Amino acid sequence: MDLMLNDLLQLTDDEIANSRIELNMTAGAGEERFVDRWLKSEDSAKESGLAECSYWPWYGEKRNFQIGQTVFSFIQIGYDEWLFISAATITEILPKQRATVSILEKYKGLFGRLVVSYKKGQTHARYVFRLDKLLPNIKVKEILSCRYSGDKFEGYDNVNLKYSMLKDIFDGKIMPTYHEALEKITGVYCLTDTSNGMLYIGSATGGGGVWQRWGNYLASKHGGNVKLRKLHELKGDAYFEKYFTFTIIEYFGLSYDPNKIKDREQHWKRCFDTIAHGYNDN
Repeated sequence: MDLMLNDLLQLTDDEIANSRIELNMTAGAGEERFVDRWLKSEDSAKESGLAECSYWPWYGEKRNFQIGQTVFSFIQIGYDEWLFISAATITEILPKQRATVSILEKYKGLFGRLVVSYKKGQTHARYVFRLDKLLPNIKVKEILSCRYSGDKFEGYDNVNLKYSMLKDIFDGKIMPTYHEALEKITGVYCLTDTSNGMLYIGSATGGGGVWQRWGNYLASKHGGNVKLRKLHELKGDAYFEKYFTFTIIEYFGLSYDPNKIKDREQHWKRCFDTIAHGYNDN
């Protein structure tokens, strides 16, 4: 059974009748996409619902909404995917300006996280609608574990993360899809010291997969490895945070034979000669 938008909003019939919905695509024909504008906004603007992507009250000389109405604002992130970015009551409308609004605090936790599906089509000009007309057909697609960042998991073959990005993923700030993806696999990985090109080849064979193993590096920087520990003693945390990247070389399911993964780890150490010229010690 589909979860519909009002299952989350919990609006009464009277509230629905007094509400409008924005489905914003671009800032005009051929102009900047609103999702790009929103992504470039300050975090405080995204969190507060006050990024300059919403509440334009004019369509020519006509008003899109009136003082006292509630407006729910969405921006397009896919053909029929819309990200909830704000909800507010209109408090003032002035000529050729964005309306002054009072943000609805109870919905703030969903700003930038709630994704719905609705087939609007590619009509850019029409973007404000009566909520009661659309609400029965707007489905909840997902609620992201962190604010939408525009980044999506694009496959294990493309995992190549700077230390700072990996930390933001672990802290739940960006790319929530990476968490689930990385804890589903074991495998062989490579740490690259971009200051000198030296490599460390390692493997993840535990129940938490690559996610758990890489979490050990974030916690300790060296992951318990002899040469990396010595490097950490010499250079400190800041060196690892600035120069290290994380890459997956080969990946397997969680039930894959750990001994075979270890064999593949040794294979890649020989290929890259990381014992003699990298950070591996055995």
